[in-house]
Amino acid sequence: MNNEQRAMKLIKKYGLRPKVNHHSEIQMLLQKEIDDYQKGSSDYLRILCGMLYSLGFIEDIPLIKKAKYSINMDVGAMIDFDWIDPETWECHEDSEREQLLASFEAYYQNYFN
Repeated sequence: MNNEQRAMKLIKKYGLRPKVNHHSEIQMLLQKEIDDYQKGSSDYLRILCGMLYSLGFIEDIPLIKKAKYSINMDVGAMIDFDWIDPETWECHEDSEREQLLASFEAYYQNYFN
């Protein structure tokens, strides 16, 4: 399965805004991908990070940050800075957070269609 297919499968299974009961599974998938990075999987990683951001658990910042900075520049560029900045998480009003998430969703809805 190529990386685009993996990303599509991920979205079909969880949606871009997964339910909270999938939180630990998404964390595990992200950690697994960080540990065993597959070349070209920047979108797959970004989707996992975006899913964690959408769930809103601030304790996920270190894992998202690890994905952003520990693999390569291409992956790092794909992962939004707002997703790793604790001040941004705390300062964003609901409408700002919603705007970030809507932009994330729109990108992947258009990307795969």
